[in-house]
Amino acid sequence: MNDLEKNLQSVCMRIKDAIKRSGREEKDVRLIAVTKTVESDVMNEAVRLGITDIGENRVQEVLRKYEDIPHNVNWHLIGHLQKNKVKYIVDKAEIIHSVDSLELAEEINKQALKIEKIQKILIQVNVSGEESKFGIKPEECLELCKNISKLSNVHIEGLMTMAPHFAPENEIRKIFSGLRQISLDIDKENMDNISMNELSMGMSNDFEIAIEEGATLIRVGTSIFGKRIYP
Repeated sequence: MNDLEKNLQSVCMRIKDAIKRSGREEKDVRLIAVTKTVESDVMNEAVRLGITDIGENRVQEVLRKYEDIPHNVNWHLIGHLQKNKVKYIVDKAEIIHSVDSLELAEEINKQALKIEKIQKILIQVNVSGEESKFGIKPEECLELCKNISKLSNVHIEGLMTMAPHFAPENEIRKIFSGLRQISLDIDKENMDNISMNELSMGMSNDFEIAIEEGATLIRVGTSIFGKRIYP
């Protein structure tokens, strides 16, 4: 058994344990393998081992690797998206996780309309308030959702957030539970074109906490592929 297989087995076991602790079902949580700096041959090995969802931070990385990976996998754009890159990603991404403005949503809508696709998106919320993080303020989330709900070719599936990398557990838990509360509040509004089925939160250092706090999509890279080697 190689390192990738061992790592993936370990991550899957930790996911199962966290799901069990939180009284949820395995079908409630989807693992997104984050392949930043990972090359196509390693990605294909991960797919062979059972990975069905791939997350990339940058559009150009999706474009570079897309044709080398089996087309039955789901691609997730999890990093910051610039408006001028939208046209390259709408035909490839199952979900765009990082929408944080009406202008970006309008551009996604425009490009999705051209290819007759309803693009699934998540609203990125900066629950932690870190200045270095993208995302809208929690108090602005409902208004943004209302405005985006009017767009014909975009569908809001839920919310996304990131916790500070070295924060204590109680702070991480507060951020994740905060996102879940925002999603519950929005869900009560019963708006057309919006469902709050997805909570994208949790990475290698905190995905178990995220699962316990209601995550449906977890974004794990280093714990699967090892420490990143930047070119």
